[in-house]
Amino acid sequence: MEITCGLLCEILLAILLPPLGVCLRNGCCTVEFLICLVLTILGYVPGIIYALYAILCVEREPRMEHYDTLA
Repeated sequence: MEITCGLLCEILLAILLPPLGVCLRNGCCTVEFLICLVLTILGYVPGIIYALYAILCVEREPRMEHYDTLA
């Protein structure tokens, strides 16, 4: 894995505000974001640990660049 400026910013945000770093990486309506939010509410350190895990270890789902026609 190569470290880019975007990844470095996500890691710094994950340390300062764990749900924000996960939100930028995976989106706001994902399971990773909700787990990170709950862990951060329960304790700041578990939120940081999970945010770093979600940013560094969980693969992103590929984005669909086009839409298929329904008819």
